[in-house]
Amino acid sequence: MTKRVAVVLAGCGVFDGSEIHEASAVLVQLSRDGAQAEIYAPNIPQMHVVDHVKGQPTPEHRNVLVESARIARGNIKDLATLDVKGLDALIIPGGFGVAKNLSTWATQGKNCSISEQVEAVLRAFHAAHKPIGLCCISPVLAAKIFPGCEVTVGHDKECEQWPYAKTAEAMKELGCRHINSQVSEVHVDHQNLLVTTSAFMCNAPIHHIHDGVGRMVQEVLRLA
Repeated sequence: MTKRVAVVLAGCGVFDGSEIHEASAVLVQLSRDGAQAEIYAPNIPQMHVVDHVKGQPTPEHRNVLVESARIARGNIKDLATLDVKGLDALIIPGGFGVAKNLSTWATQGKNCSISEQVEAVLRAFHAAHKPIGLCCISPVLAAKIFPGCEVTVGHDKECEQWPYAKTAEAMKELGCRHINSQVSEVHVDHQNLLVTTSAFMCNAPIHHIHDGVGRMVQEVLRLA
C-alpha cells in the first residue's frame, strides 16, 4: 500500500519561508521511494518578506500558503484541513520560515511559542505513534513540544562549518538530548519516532545536504 506523507511548508525561500532545496529533496525522495506527498501550509501572513538578493526585509506582505504553493506547483492544502487518520507520517523541511512563520524561534529562541495549528499537528502524529521527519532548523519544534526527545541539528560547537551551533545549546536547555552528527547522517529517536538531520545548518556542498535529507525521508518511511 502506498504510504501517504504530510509535508508541511512555511513559505518559499530560505530567509522567510521553507528552504527550497530541502523541500525539493524531500519531495524527490518520497517520489523515488513510491510514497505519496500531501503538501500543506498554514493560511497565515508571513512574519515578513526578505529580499533574497539584498538579504534584507522589504515592506511587502505575503501569505504562507500562497507562497508555499510555488514549491507545491499549486497542489497544496490548508494546514487546517490536515487529518492525521489518513496519513502515515509527517515531514517538515527547514528554512527560516519554520522559525518565523511556524514558530517565534527567530525572535525568542528557546522561549518561543509554536503556531497552534503546527503544534496540534505534531502532537497528533506523536500521539498516533506515526513518525515525524525534521531537518535543518525544524527540530526546534520537537525540542519545544516534546521535552526529553533526541534530535540533531548537526554540531553543538560553533565554527565555520557549523555557524548555527548555538541552536543545539538552546535545545539542550529545553531538556532535549542533542546528538552531534555529520551533514549526511540522521538521528532516529525510536521512543518518539523522530528522525532528524542537519541539512543547511551545515556549510556543506549541496549534494551532501541532499544525501542527508534523503536518508531522513528513507528512515521516516521505514518507520511508517
